[in-house]
Amino acid sequence: MQLGSVEAGGTKFVCAVGNEDYRILDRVQFPTTTPEETLQKTVDYFKQFPELQAIGVSSFGPIELRRNADDYGYITNTPKPGWKDTPFVGRLQQDFDLPISWTTDVNGSAYGEYVMSTLFNEKIDSLVYYTIGTGVGAGAVVDGEFIGDVGHPEMGHVRLKRHPDDLDFPGICPFHGDCLEGLVAGPTFEARTGKKGQDVPLSDHTWDIMAFYVAQAAIQVTLTLRPAKIVFGGGVVSEPFLKKVRSQFDELMNHYVEVGDLNHYIVMPNVKENGSATVGDFALALKELQK
Repeated sequence: MQLGSVEAGGTKFVCAVGNEDYRILDRVQFPTTTPEETLQKTVDYFKQFPELQAIGVSSFGPIELRRNADDYGYITNTPKPGWKDTPFVGRLQQDFDLPISWTTDVNGSAYGEYVMSTLFNEKIDSLVYYTIGTGVGAGAVVDGEFIGDVGHPEMGHVRLKRHPDDLDFPGICPFHGDCLEGLVAGPTFEARTGKKGQDVPLSDHTWDIMAFYVAQAAIQVTLTLRPAKIVFGGGVVSEPFLKKVRSQFDELMNHYVEVGDLNHYIVMPNVKENGSATVGDFALALKELQK
């Protein structure tokens, strides 16, 4: 069996073909340019695989997920130049008469981590996945289903208590200024320090400030959803950084609720190299095929 995956990011697209065991058989990536050029490259890639049976797409957004909506399958009010109101699924359906699953990039990653947890014998029923990179987003899975009804969650735009050493920083979110994304996304390093994140040593106080905000996000989702674990992926995240997040979480939560060993609760992805969305896409494509 051959299943397709499209991880549609604002910077690059990663397309892959795999099997029902979620193993990658072939993979390609290319820059995200115009919708016409990028989606044509996507179509051309999958045309190489005539035995393809279903495609899973996880996309940057916002996107329309409600199947009864006139613009289902669209990227909607995105700040990505040129991509507003793009009929993503419809473009694929012009060339492929196949089941196509459609969700957000972070939902795809969350689902990938959810299905992989069974392979790691964790046997969990729920998790939340955050990506912290160029932007910030999160997806939540409970008993194999996504959280969200009239739309997908936008947990990257929650409001936070400001760090006392960061009060003068306005944030970079074009909509909210100092929401979570506006305070911890990758570009905030350059905005604060004039350096890219990879050039800022972990001993720099900026990382402590970031951990303070990320820990608050973990506390919010812990108190609202009570997931079995919280996974953090994306270019900003590393195990040393999560050590700071766990410390801040422990201090701020003040043992109000029990979450178990923080080293097993706030974790890096099981799927390496931020490949969780590809695994999730394969699993969601298979689920769509079996409906």
